[in-house]
Amino acid sequence: MTLGMTERPRVAVIGAAGRMGIEACAAVDAADDLDLVARLGSGDSLDLLVASGAAVAVDLTRPDAVMQTTRFCIDAGIHLVIGTSGIDADRLAEISGLLGDAPTVGVVVVPNFAIGAVLAMRFARQAAPFFAGVEVVELHHAGKADAPSGTAAATARGIGAARAAAGSAAMPDATVSDPSGARGGVVDGVHVHSIRLPGLVAHQEVLLGGEGELMTIRHDSLHRASFMPGVLLALRQAPLRPGLTHGLEPLLGLD
Repeated sequence: MTLGMTERPRVAVIGAAGRMGIEACAAVDAADDLDLVARLGSGDSLDLLVASGAAVAVDLTRPDAVMQTTRFCIDAGIHLVIGTSGIDADRLAEISGLLGDAPTVGVVVVPNFAIGAVLAMRFARQAAPFFAGVEVVELHHAGKADAPSGTAAATARGIGAARAAAGSAAMPDATVSDPSGARGGVVDGVHVHSIRLPGLVAHQEVLLGGEGELMTIRHDSLHRASFMPGVLLALRQAPLRPGLTHGLEPLLGLD
């Protein structure tokens, strides 16, 4: 859907009844330059997106539902912000392929909407080649369905790429027996550990170790309100960015 120069983007929130969805609806409703026109729950038809005249939608649902929404929005010419975990390299490639037939549609995939988390990921990439070993610990609320988190996976991929580009040596690890998986998962050569506990929201540590020193880069989201500036930024930018955009960094001028 094409927007006029002075038209306020008409926004739909998919997953509006969830914890993130409730916050997103309130934030869009309070924004002077956006119009909230649709709130979709799990039982609602995606056809409501078209019926409401939504120009841009944000998906805050589940990894098993997000691709159906993505295909629908691209086919319908609706710009999309994806805040749902589970968008791996294969899904990014699929989205890019779908957009090949819809050159005016913008899709922004955001592993984490918190500005501080985006900066922490960037700092981790910058620091990783200077240390012998790097591991990621992510901590989330007990209701989170996927592990590792999308943020942790993106952080690990960035660390792996930065170390590869710098020609870093393999990270030291003498473990030869781990029948219970205590060393965590591995993403692009980086160990990632996931913790799920009541009382947590979204937290991540990147531990970087060298001879005689340890550096920790940590970010804590203590309330889902911390994600809303990023949600609003992505909703405003998606219609202006045809094609696939990954992460908030390009929207913040950090790419």
